Amino acid sequence: MTSVIIVAAGQGTRMGPGVDKLFLEIAGRPLIAHTWHRFDQAPEIDEIILVIRPGMQEAYQEIARLYPPTKPFQVVLGGAQRQDSVWNGLAAVSPKCALVAIQDGARPCTSPQTIRDTVEAARRTGAAVAAQRVTDTIKESDGGTQIARTIDRSRLWSVQTPQVFRLEVIRKAMTAAREKSLHLTDDTAACEAIGQAVQLVETRRPNPKATSPADLPYLETLLREQ
Repeated sequence: MTSVIIVAAGQGTRMGPGVDKLFLEIAGRPLIAHTWHRFDQAPEIDEIILVIRPGMQEAYQEIARLYPPTKPFQVVLGGAQRQDSVWNGLAAVSPKCALVAIQDGARPCTSPQTIRDTVEAARRTGAAVAAQRVTDTIKESDGGTQIARTIDRSRLWSVQTPQVFRLEVIRKAMTAAREKSLHLTDDTAACEAIGQAVQLVETRRPNPKATSPADLPYLETLLREQ
């Protein structure tokens, strides 16, 4: 059985004060409804765990009423940091869960192929992450605003979600991160901390995340095309 934890408990401060980006309407639905629908329609996924901010329970129940899901779902409260929210989501998965995918709530364009490929890779290797090769030239600064050196981009990847793990792998990794009081912005970093290899799965279609107002027109275009 494969579960997905959709992390939707962040504040999204770069979108502007008082703006909840997950409930902005894009291509006819709230952004989070698109993300939820992607995984609800994925044959590889059996249950959905939505990790949300306190006080938003009714808003998510309303989305479920407007866009009825076909798969079992739970709404779980998030924590102070991303890894705390993921931890709460892991505690809520079914006892039958063997694989767990972790997805950004603000990443609504994840393709069915990307979901399928990352799940299959994690089943084989224990951990996998959707990613794209870096194509821009990357510079390292001197700590300020001047270039110190050019980084070899041939070995660089930009990681995305879903990030998929065997359940025992991510629980072990997150337990170690909590014991070391690590601050993580990415779930695969917890695997790195315990020496767990993570398979990079190259995405073939755009899979952007909404972080600022400038991202919204692009997301709208992608969602309408799809």
